[in-house]
Amino acid sequence: MKKLVIDVERCKSCGICIEYCPADLLELSEEINSKGYRIVSIKDEEKCNSCSLCALVCPDLVITVYR
Repeated sequence: MKKLVIDVERCKSCGICIEYCPADLLELSEEINSKGYRIVSIKDEEKCNSCSLCALVCPDLVITVYR
């Protein structure tokens, strides 16, 4: 089961979630959504502890975290 789900079509690559991830697991991928923004992806989902900081700071609420 995925711990982190990112709504790629709503992501605008602001990078706030990347800065707040305490485990440094998020990055901007080379993948581009339909609006022309690079989307955020997770480097190693197994290392994610589901702290939810990324979802809390996302201004567009594009991240959902499951525990």
